[in-house]
Amino acid sequence: MRVLAFNYGSSSVRCSLVETRGGRVVGGASVERVGQRGSHVTDEFAEEPSTREVAVPDHTEAIRQLHALLREHDLGDLRAIGHRVVHGGERFRAATEIDDEVERAIEELIPLAPLHNPPSLAGIRAARAAFPGAVQVAVFDTAFHHTLPPRAYVYPIPYEFYEKDRVRRYGFHGTSHRYASERAAELLGLPPAEFTGITCHLGNGSSVTAVENGKSIDTSMGMTPLEGLMMGTRSGDVDPGLLGHLADSRGMTPGEVTELLSARSGLLGVSGVSSDLRDIERAAEAGNARAALALELFAYRVRKYLGAYRAVLGRMDAIVFTGGMGENSASLREQIAGHPEHLGVVLDAARNRACAGAEAVISSPDSAVPVLVVPSREDRVIAYEVSHLLGDR
Repeated sequence: MRVLAFNYGSSSVRCSLVETRGGRVVGGASVERVGQRGSHVTDEFAEEPSTREVAVPDHTEAIRQLHALLREHDLGDLRAIGHRVVHGGERFRAATEIDDEVERAIEELIPLAPLHNPPSLAGIRAARAAFPGAVQVAVFDTAFHHTLPPRAYVYPIPYEFYEKDRVRRYGFHGTSHRYASERAAELLGLPPAEFTGITCHLGNGSSVTAVENGKSIDTSMGMTPLEGLMMGTRSGDVDPGLLGHLADSRGMTPGEVTELLSARSGLLGVSGVSSDLRDIERAAEAGNARAALALELFAYRVRKYLGAYRAVLGRMDAIVFTGGMGENSASLREQIAGHPEHLGVVLDAARNRACAGAEAVISSPDSAVPVLVVPSREDRVIAYEVSHLLGDR
């Protein structure tokens, strides 16, 4: 079966045509740096891949650009389309065929993922209109984290908020964490159901997950994708009292505080340069002190989660880096994992520098805990989930 898989990120939109038997990617296209300077469209359906700069102010335009590009190519008999949807709440615990009711339910979950569910919803609606004969399937980021135990997902606030409103930790980047853990198990010669370790999805949105025997048992993102690590534009963990302080001292509404922490904080807010790691690294190399501080803050906060999850898991088969920043920035990986000997990690500097966007073991042979880089292949996970759901239809 061939599945067209759409992945809607916070600063990108990608699609891949995947042959589920064997996992071969037949072609793909992407729009990167949505809402930023230097946004561009890449076409990998053609024999000669090409990239061109275009103005992409928002996800709606990114989706329009992708669909225009898809119309230029013959996709053959397209029977199924899979869509990455960030938040499925407690209702959606597995891939789900999309109908009007499911579409409405995804829309109702927008308050829990205001930066992510709207692009997914826009993409679903565009695909349903453009490919009316194809089955549309939603693959939820939260699904992988439904194995979290209550001690990890219950917040220490009055329990009635969970009972009545389902206020709890959900976790995100599930398709990426799942692929990274399963592929790391393969590379280490372990059955996926026996892998125990920490997966680090580091990109414009970032999260860390503790995986025990193939299952997520804790993860850094919470009820929304705002909790956890510092990210491209998101603050991650801050003192909850900060919200009331900003409201009182600056006269900000709750919505304005949320927008500040979601869209103007993180790497962008600290550096004052960009939300894109590549821009910040260049600025830091040129002597920009705030850019250097932003990188230090980011690496420090990842290290804190590594230490916490090491304590939670007890034993570890590996630490795994994935996501755009985790796969491609050797300097960031060195800042994170270059010196935490207390974790049993010894990074191999030469292996780390040589690794960019490829599978590799970047730790030294005498490292007690292997450190791996596994490029994210969320498109394959989405396609497999669609294929598994639809069977021989």
